[in-house]
Amino acid sequence: MELKYKDLVSTIQNEAPFKPELAIILGSGLGNLADHLTKVKSISTADLPGYPKSTVKGHKGFIHFVKYEGKKLLLFQGRIHFYEGYNISDCLLPVHIIHKLYCFNTIITNAAGGVNLSFKPGDLMLINSFYAFNIKKELLEVLNLPTLDQRNSFLNFPSKKLSELIKTASLEANIYLQEGSYWFGKGPSYETPAEIKMMLKFGIDAVGMSTAHEAVYAQSLGMEVGGISLITNYAAGLSSTKLSHKEVIDTANEAQNRFESLIKKAIILL
Repeated sequence: MELKYKDLVSTIQNEAPFKPELAIILGSGLGNLADHLTKVKSISTADLPGYPKSTVKGHKGFIHFVKYEGKKLLLFQGRIHFYEGYNISDCLLPVHIIHKLYCFNTIITNAAGGVNLSFKPGDLMLINSFYAFNIKKELLEVLNLPTLDQRNSFLNFPSKKLSELIKTASLEANIYLQEGSYWFGKGPSYETPAEIKMMLKFGIDAVGMSTAHEAVYAQSLGMEVGGISLITNYAAGLSSTKLSHKEVIDTANEAQNRFESLIKKAIILL
């Protein structure tokens, strides 16, 4: 990864107007946050040499340097997914860039299906753990994590500092915040009802196709990482409604104001 994206990273470093205090990776349908903050510099990923193109609706493909309430931020409006056919190293490019800009606080967000029967579409969930057995091989082999401490980064999510920050932000912003575990699936298909039944037995609360590998890699680099899921739909078999990406985007749009209020309050408290 270091050599493959050397020129790309160098381009961003040269254009960066400041060193970010916090980076946020915006999930499906949550990219509008970037349009409600003061942009200092915006870089289209299409203009960067070798940057993988996102093919998923709701991921615009911009890197924004923004300011809010005196805080300097880095926002990724769009991400790269494993199910789009990219290597795991490609999917971790945003985290690689964040680290190369010497930013050590990252909040990763996503749209997720609700597995916990008490969750409903529109809920925000603080991720307190994740289940990622089906991505460990790629992470450990492709990234060649060499030390025991780095291998144990699977166990160190989330950052206590950022989790407490997000919890406090939810209280001060008067936004109800669920808390639970996140199951990573490679995609591209949604999980079957039988798989969701298995997740329920394992105590899983939400399921999605991102975040876990990004969090593990960030922790292996010594970064503080927190995670927030927007529950956009009931997981397969828990509702009579057929799953669709449109439902994900529609629910994200409806929850956008609460999500933005939570993130903005967390930024202020940082």
